[in-house]
Amino acid sequence: MLVTFTSKAYPDITMFGEAALHLIKMMGHSGVVPSAIMAEDVHAALERLKNAIQSDSRVPLLAKSNDVQDKKSHEQSVSLKNRALPLIELLSAAAKEKCDVMWE
Repeated sequence: MLVTFTSKAYPDITMFGEAALHLIKMMGHSGVVPSAIMAEDVHAALERLKNAIQSDSRVPLLAKSNDVQDKKSHEQSVSLKNRALPLIELLSAAAKEKCDVMWE
């Protein structure tokens, strides 16, 4: 599943469902897709997301191996903080322009 975030203040952002749902919940929402944040609530959702990202202590660890083939076979994980950056930018732009944010 893919989730696309939209706002008149920023280009659309599409994320994989699991990461998107986690970030939606971090913003203080139920995780229902589709849904939206009204313009007057965007700033609060942005702050909740930023605070949750800062306090999230889970850092993806890569398996250590001396074997070059082993290293190539492991996928590198993208941290939740990095996955959240485009959404944080969208929410910041929406808060500045006083626009709603929707996702489906």
